[in-house]
Formats: sequence, structure tokens, C-alpha cells
Amino acid sequence: MHEPVLLPEVIASLKPEPNHFLIDGTVGLGGHAEGFLARVLPGGRLLGIDRDADNLERARERLSGFGESVVLVQDSYANVKAHAYAHGFHHVNAVLLDLGFSSVHVDDPSRGFSFTHDGPLDMRYDRSQALTAERIVNTWLVDELARIFRQFGEETRARQAAEAIDACRGLARIQTTRQLVACLERVLPRQGKAHGATRVFQALRIAVNDELGQLERALPDFVDLLVPGGRIAIISFHSLEDRLVKRFLKSRMDLRLVNKRVITPSQEEVRKNPRARSAKLRVAEKL
Repeated sequence: MHEPVLLPEVIASLKPEPNHFLIDGTVGLGGHAEGFLARVLPGGRLLGIDRDADNLERARERLSGFGESVVLVQDSYANVKAHAYAHGFHHVNAVLLDLGFSSVHVDDPSRGFSFTHDGPLDMRYDRSQALTAERIVNTWLVDELARIFRQFGEETRARQAAEAIDACRGLARIQTTRQLVACLERVLPRQGKAHGATRVFQALRIAVNDELGQLERALPDFVDLLVPGGRIAIISFHSLEDRLVKRFLKSRMDLRLVNKRVITPSQEEVRKNPRARSAKLRVAEKL
């Protein structure tokens, strides 16, 4: 069974109670949602949103025992207000965003998220959208590639990576993760434990799914939906997200930071789930 990141800390921070209405904007496989629903009944409800149809179906199975108390919607959380109003979530007690992509994405070669498996260069959460990593790699200009590698991957050798890709695609279309890695290895060698392609893959994933743009647009809407005393909890996994979240939470005059220091996983959780090691949880309360 999939174990959600920082579950005890999220529950303690959001304090779900009977009759509470909650929104999980990244419901994934339903782990956090299951923890919430067990505490908001009777009378409580949860709206779960996810872009990935496969993950949403697994969440539906996991949460089937909660009946009409849970509403699941396939879409981006950037459209949260429309779905909240459509399903009666006008006054929300708690919001969660877990910004990490799931282990299912990493472990399934057909999704193209990881350079450790060979698969198609896809990287879409919503596989109905047109833009893929393959399209970006093969059609975007060198300047555009360098920009996203620098901006979304914080890759210091962004230009070299973009030019290496341009040279490779001039010979043949880059269609798989392994082909992209082979192209990058010449200019982005491994540094210690970190694979040289890590930051480029991160940048492509963020660009394909407009992750930072959607987060920036959605955060004000989530806060608007909260009742006074309601809380928002956001789990980020890299510095770009965390900086955006930190800056937003501090900028809102109608929010109070619940924890002065960011919450991170315990050593025991990291031992059990190494992928949790970079998780950072920030929580704020609406005044």
C-alpha cells in the first residue's frame, strides 16, 4: 500500500474534525485523503483533484468505502474554484497540496519521468494533453531549451545541454529517455551520487505540466476558499516550489504561519521511504 509523505505531520497541522470540508488538490493514490476522511466523518466531505486518470482511479478504489463523502475530479488544481463551487465546497476548513510526483510515475517506464528506465519521452500527468517532453526536446529552439533548463532545473550548464540536444536531434529524433540521457552524458557527467541528467529531467517535467505556473495561479484561490481559522498545508520537493510557496504564504496579510520552521520527514520515515527525504511542509492559517 502506498504510504503518503509526512502523513502524521499533515494530520496534526490541518486538524481535521467531524463536519469539516477539505480539499486535496493533488489526491494522487488517496493516501492523505484516506487519513482525512477517517477523521471528518460524520458530516465531513473531501474534494480530491488530480490530473492523472490512472492515479485517480486507484484513489477511487481506495476511498470507495467513504461513499458520497468523497468527490473525485480529474483536472488541474488550478481550476479548484470551479470544482469547489460545483460540488458545494464553498467554505473549506483545510487544503492540502502534495507537489511531488508519485512513485507510480517514477516506476512506470511508459510514463517517461525517470532516466533510470528506458521509455518514451512523455512526462505528462494528464495524458490527454498535447505537449510532451518529446515535443519540447525535438521542436523548441536552443534558446528556449536553455531557458527552461536554467529556470526550472537550475542547471548551470543549461546552454551546453541545449546545444547537445540540438546536435543529437539534427541526426535523429530523440524519442526515449535513454536516447536523451546518452545525448546529455557528454556535457552533464555524473556528480557524486547525482546523475548528470537530473536537473534537465526536472526542468522538462515542470515545463510539460506547467507546474510552477499552475501553483502560482492556484494558491490565491485556495486561500479564498478557506474559512477563518482554516488551514492550508503544502508539501514541496525542490527549492523552486518551496521558494514560491514560502514567498506567497508570507505575502498574504490574511494568513498566519503555523510553523516558523519548515517541517521535514523524520529519520525513520526517510529510512522507510528514501524518496521522502527532500519533502518540506509549510502550513498557514487564515485569519
